[in-house]
Amino acid sequence: MTDTTSAAAPSSWSARLTPAHWRVLTAAFFGWVFDGYETYALITVIGPAMAALLPASERGHIHAAAGLAIAITLLGWAAGGTVGGIAADYIGRKRMLLISVVGYSLFTGLTAFSTSVGMLVAFRFLTGLFLGSEWSTGNSLLAETWPNEARPKGAGFLQSGFGFGAFLAAAVWYLLRPLGPDAWRAMFLVGVLPGFLVLFLRRRIDDSEAWARAVREKRWAVTENSGRLSLSARPFTLFQLFADPEGRRRTVLACLMSISTTMGWWGIATWIPGFVGGFAAHHGLHGPYWASVAGLVYTAGAVVGYLVSGFLADWMGRRRYLVFLFVGGLVMTPAVYLWSHSLATLLFASWLNGFWTLGAFSWYAIYLPELFATNVRGTASAFVFNASRFIAFLGPLMAGELIGALGGLAHVALAFSVIYVIGLVVAPFMPETKGQPLPQ
Repeated sequence: MTDTTSAAAPSSWSARLTPAHWRVLTAAFFGWVFDGYETYALITVIGPAMAALLPASERGHIHAAAGLAIAITLLGWAAGGTVGGIAADYIGRKRMLLISVVGYSLFTGLTAFSTSVGMLVAFRFLTGLFLGSEWSTGNSLLAETWPNEARPKGAGFLQSGFGFGAFLAAAVWYLLRPLGPDAWRAMFLVGVLPGFLVLFLRRRIDDSEAWARAVREKRWAVTENSGRLSLSARPFTLFQLFADPEGRRRTVLACLMSISTTMGWWGIATWIPGFVGGFAAHHGLHGPYWASVAGLVYTAGAVVGYLVSGFLADWMGRRRYLVFLFVGGLVMTPAVYLWSHSLATLLFASWLNGFWTLGAFSWYAIYLPELFATNVRGTASAFVFNASRFIAFLGPLMAGELIGALGGLAHVALAFSVIYVIGLVVAPFMPETKGQPLPQ
């Protein structure tokens, strides 16, 4: 594919996009659709799965067991994603994307055959290893091939795949749930389907020319301020990222924002459907039905947040957009858990919460490629996106334990919401990259 990332920007953001650009977006988008499906499949069926796998004497601990399964998935996501991002800087974006899709398809399917909680948790860890690496490689491939003026919008479109994957999971569960107590197994079997995406990737997608050129010309920079290093042997990218002063500063600050975003979602927002279901049941309505509705409403808000993210980031500038996201997450937590006193208000607040808390993940796709040079882009993006999960995995684990201790979901969510203050404090210290070409 011709590199159009550094040419002069035309008046229309989409004027220079070609079919090859859209094929890259399609491949990365559908990879992320099934990541979203897989994540929401776990959240959706974890209750029935634990009810089926836990001995009768331990079913009073379903919340804790569910939190453990989600936490272990995040832990695998963190470990595999970091390794996968580093590998993408050495073996190429396309090849690592292929490995990621095959890996998470395989282990998602094997999860269906779990016969114990321990086996399910082990398969969740292995699935997470490949889930984490798919995003950073697909996003790096898009960032390095799309024109500068279109890149933020394309990144937002890519990120929306996660929300559409959640809708897919909801639709599939609606069809499978009548199958009975083992319907959760069929839900995971559907996760094998992304493996067929590999056929499209192998034939229709080229690797990043920007990455190939950087390797060919031995350009081992970390940021645009690093200068060109005259080294014949390539430094290990993760060590290089932290050895460079500006690279280290950007990485640490971005990781703090990532912890704020990730822990806020896993520790607060993932409990919204259950909270709405409990609210509905308390008022004499069918709790599981309204929990499902709340999940769809929340995700609809997130999809809107994803789709408009690139336009908002270009309009506001990167730093103001980041502040906008963290303020929204901080405010929308009490809006759901404290200030909503009717079902209609609660559902609207859930939609807004989705726009800000899950839609907030777009900043990774838009902003991280602009902070780091091609040599370390996969490593840096994966490290920031995934390393925060080594801390964030404690969110669902702690929340599952604290629900009983603090007297319910609302108190736990409000306690966790202070995590957004970290991102709010850090964002003004990040560099402004609006309108600038990617560091080479």
